[in-house]
Amino acid sequence: MGLTADKIFVNLPVKDLNRSVEFFSAIGFEFNPQFTDENATCMVVSDSIFVMLLVEDYFKTFTKKDISSAANSTEVIIALSAESREKVDEILKKALEAGGKESNEPIDHGFMYVSSFQDPDGHLWEVMYMEESAVQ
Repeated sequence: MGLTADKIFVNLPVKDLNRSVEFFSAIGFEFNPQFTDENATCMVVSDSIFVMLLVEDYFKTFTKKDISSAANSTEVIIALSAESREKVDEILKKALEAGGKESNEPIDHGFMYVSSFQDPDGHLWEVMYMEESAVQ
């Protein structure tokens, strides 16, 4: 069957951890205090999806490569699902009100609706709703 994993941990470098926590809290995310200190925090996306926000100097301890500047280039787009079109719009609105920037105009394929934003560090996020009938 191949490799399977129960959880996913996305690690993102951030310049200002407090600013990032404030931004994502304003959108509605919660954080696990057990994995939070001055260098990092664990943002809970779901029971099996977590985003580790790591201060850049701490992030550097995990790699020998240079850290890309998300403000200037893109290595990844993090896409999250939402339960409705209205929820997609709500999340985008909260992100913009918290200081994020819109990445692209919303995309409406009828069966799928997507909005996108940049967080304060420039990381790209998409929020999408897809009708269940389209997945089958």
